[in-house]
Amino acid sequence: MKTIFSFTAILLFLQFYSQAQVTSSWAEGKSGQYTYKYVKSDPTQTRFYTLKNGLTVIMSVNKETPRLQTIIATKAGSKTDPKSNTGLAHYLEHMLFKGTDQFGSLDWDKEKKYLMMIDDLYEDYNSTSDENKRKIVYHEIDSVSGIAAKYAIANEYDKMMSMIGAKGTNAFTSFEQTAYINDIPANQIDNWLKVEAERFRNPILRIFHTELEAVYEEKNRSLDSDDDKVFELLFEKLFQKHNYGQQTTIGTIEHLKNPSLKEIRNYFKKNYVPNNMCIILVGDIQPDELISKIDNAFAYMQPKPVPAYTFEKESEITTPIEASVYGPDAEYVNIAFRFPGANSKEANLLNLMSSILSNGTAGLMDLNLVKKQKVLSASAGAYTLQDYSVLFIDGKAKEGQKLEDVKKLMLEQIELLKNGNFDDNMLKAVINNYKKSLMQQRESNAGRAFSVLESFTSGVPWEKNIQFIDELNKITKKDIQEFSKQWLKNNYVCIYKKIGKDENAQKIEKPIITPVEVNREAESDFVKQIASSTVKEIQPVFVNYEKDIAHNTVMNNNNSVELLSVKNKINSLFSQYYYLEIGKLHNKLIPIAIKYLEFLGTDKYSNEEISKKFYTLACDYGVSSSNEESYIYLNGLQENYDEANDLFNHLLKNCKPNEDALKEMIADIKKRKSRSKTK
Repeated sequence: MKTIFSFTAILLFLQFYSQAQVTSSWAEGKSGQYTYKYVKSDPTQTRFYTLKNGLTVIMSVNKETPRLQTIIATKAGSKTDPKSNTGLAHYLEHMLFKGTDQFGSLDWDKEKKYLMMIDDLYEDYNSTSDENKRKIVYHEIDSVSGIAAKYAIANEYDKMMSMIGAKGTNAFTSFEQTAYINDIPANQIDNWLKVEAERFRNPILRIFHTELEAVYEEKNRSLDSDDDKVFELLFEKLFQKHNYGQQTTIGTIEHLKNPSLKEIRNYFKKNYVPNNMCIILVGDIQPDELISKIDNAFAYMQPKPVPAYTFEKESEITTPIEASVYGPDAEYVNIAFRFPGANSKEANLLNLMSSILSNGTAGLMDLNLVKKQKVLSASAGAYTLQDYSVLFIDGKAKEGQKLEDVKKLMLEQIELLKNGNFDDNMLKAVINNYKKSLMQQRESNAGRAFSVLESFTSGVPWEKNIQFIDELNKITKKDIQEFSKQWLKNNYVCIYKKIGKDENAQKIEKPIITPVEVNREAESDFVKQIASSTVKEIQPVFVNYEKDIAHNTVMNNNNSVELLSVKNKINSLFSQYYYLEIGKLHNKLIPIAIKYLEFLGTDKYSNEEISKKFYTLACDYGVSSSNEESYIYLNGLQENYDEANDLFNHLLKNCKPNEDALKEMIADIKKRKSRSKTK
């Protein structure tokens, strides 16, 4: 087979999904003694249970793999941190990996008294202002912590997750949520439930001062990060009353230097209550059997009233607010506009408007700035939160270009938006691409799980997620114009990221911490129970390459080409790959030549017209190249396959060289390499 002419096209024909065109409505189902709700037109048939203690349980069945995505979350994040103790939600997230009185300890009765001493010492430390006295108290904390650590067993939670075959074990804290994540084998659900129920029953804040060191390092990385400094300053200027801008997730330096274990514990008791939490399970599950197990495992949780977060409305921004951040990383400019929250009527308009500005392919900024290489990069995106939303617009300058010029070019695209100077088909194109994106999201356990997580913590009813495409279809071009005129004025915050020394650079000084000895090889009785448990083995299902993949041969320019195809039974998307056994080791210019395709037009269409056509079809193409192989791919909505494939083949057969595009592309490659060398 001749390497340079050979390729394998893999076609995935997907036939399951069709977007409901009727109004979604809730229905009720019953499994044994448990009642659940679901949205009738939901293709994922996600179930929403509310247990007697108020705990929300959300389940969706996906039998594609014998695994499931798990998320346990609380509606508590940095915006609900006390103003006197910012960073508590994030601290607590770290500490919920340390165990309970049942695991994580060699001898809880002996360990407990030292931990109580550490609690009191931290309170003394926080109430002491004299630096010399504080050092003395911290020395005592360090000393007692060393004794307490002799009774601790490190990383028992992680050990148990490893035992049951979990992947992606992690957690995160954001503005209005803290979530704990795992991807587990389907046959380990009972062990997972046992561990998680125990984890939240009585968390013990052990080995705290060494974890504090890890948080200090995380804070210092944030203080060193140009991107983090830009984001924090932008939000501080955009939200001068709301905690989105007044409190950071990690917390202030002053509060990090004065942690209170008692306040962290109080935060847990206040926010980690069943009526404020949810358990999300997506994958190879049996909801009817599983719901009673979850109920039994978490029945110990008792509901408590959780005060709603209240805030003073932000003042209107009447003139642009500008500021600069200095640091070693590449320069860029970031502009942000403030909007109402995720559950507002404006949210859908905001999402649609941001995609008309920039969608990576055929938005105003993509076509007018990126494709024409007037800037190094430019993009826009909507960030919807519970109380407010934000439209971000950012751009990077080309060599010798001023950031002010990049800003001017980006704001000009907003004026085009207001005047309706965008393709009449763009609305339909954007909506088709949202449709494709939703299908892709629903293919995976994680995609479904994180989607319902956002719905739960942002307060947006799941029904709205299902109705999303229908609601977008009601929006007109005139609506977008009027909306942009109303909300996009001189009411923005602009942050310039410039290269230079940060004269206000800060660091949090870590106290002297004596390394502690923990019993890493020991195991608590609880862990031994998990280790000794037996589960039913998962029976593997093997791909039969002869039966499951259709093999055909087609002729291409008198060359025999192997064609492999697989029928996708999940949804209505297709993917098509052209595989070439040639890469950088064959010719170092191959990656550049492959990339060049993305900037070319044909004898019939300009590059801009091709981008628009693909985007309108909710299809896209791209390229990649490694040392020994290269790929050209096409994917999108199955309903548009024929038209997209014809356009794709037209491009491959008739692409025309463009010297100006080549020069600009090479200049950008050089600039990117130059930047990477300076990091």
